[in-house]
Amino acid sequence: MADPPAPSPSFLRPGQASIRRDAARFSSTRLARLDADAETEVAKPARAAVRQLAAAGLLKHLVPREFGGAAKGVETTSIAAAREGVAYGSGLADAMLALQGLGSMALTLAGTDEQKKEWLPKVARGRAIAAFAVTEPNAGSDVASMTSTAHRTRRGFELRGTKSFISNAGIADFYALFAKTDVAAGHKGISCFIVPAGARGLRVKPLRLMSPHPIGELTLKGVKVPEEAVVGTGGDGFYLVMRVLDVMRPTVAAAACGFAWRALDEMKKRMKERKQFGRIIGDNQGLRWRLAEAATDLEAARLLTYRAASLKDAGHDRVTLESAQAKLFATEAAQRIVDLALQVHGGAGTLSGSVVERLYREVRALRIYEGTSEILRDVVARELLR
Repeated sequence: MADPPAPSPSFLRPGQASIRRDAARFSSTRLARLDADAETEVAKPARAAVRQLAAAGLLKHLVPREFGGAAKGVETTSIAAAREGVAYGSGLADAMLALQGLGSMALTLAGTDEQKKEWLPKVARGRAIAAFAVTEPNAGSDVASMTSTAHRTRRGFELRGTKSFISNAGIADFYALFAKTDVAAGHKGISCFIVPAGARGLRVKPLRLMSPHPIGELTLKGVKVPEEAVVGTGGDGFYLVMRVLDVMRPTVAAAACGFAWRALDEMKKRMKERKQFGRIIGDNQGLRWRLAEAATDLEAARLLTYRAASLKDAGHDRVTLESAQAKLFATEAAQRIVDLALQVHGGAGTLSGSVVERLYREVRALRIYEGTSEILRDVVARELLR
């Protein structure tokens, strides 16, 4: 594993560079086997990934220090550094790290002290697995079109509806779940609820992705939750989703950088070792130029990623433009770099179980979740035209 050139010190502190480096070494030596195990049965290796991430202290970057975290507040740059490093070695472990952050971030940003005390220390220690339940069969990028409802009862709320493509469905201990408390109010009528995994009326249908992660469909048939389950102010759920994405989108970009970093290392190794027509393929000028372009793309992606993260940490309330630019560029660049790495490996790159074949399957979803590339282009244009 080669250490990457450090981004500008204004974007990433020395300690955060260490997080990235140590996470990459840990994931490539201790966590890589989990991806192979997940090909046959995903729940057990996913839970093992959470335990090992907790043991390494990586989950502490997801919550504030007062609830068992590593820093006074949540540092997006530290989460991004951890994700880039973990993604270098294990796609499954990166997904579990990301979902611990995504599923608990609504509590961190808007939860009551009681909610935070109950769940955040467990998230940091790997004793509770979190999930984020927004997407529905007909409500993906268009969050406001969700149809799941939460009707008030004498003791709280009753939830009905369907959630699809929910990561950690079936292994999560709790869901940060969004539903409409006021259907007529549109996006201003969405609220967030903490739904324990064992709630009566909650059903899970497992799904299987091209790159195995725990994921599934949730059916809510009269799930009852108390008033205390509401996260934040009722009706502000749409804006809470946007706030969570502002924090987490730069970390998706960081994961893309981690996959691209590993692909670049595998490509360089192949170009130095593989011989054709009596010389190493790294002597081919066409390949050398494409390698140079890939390495430049990666560094540009890193700079955009850590710029967005550092702006969030500096106190900017909204980093919508910067986060969207970082995720858009980094995920598209990572796709190109991984594809090139597979091409350089030739037939060997298509073999099931090879590193570049795994990366090829892992990187594809990043251009879809937490904002598709098409939606992000609209977001960037909208912000520029304000």
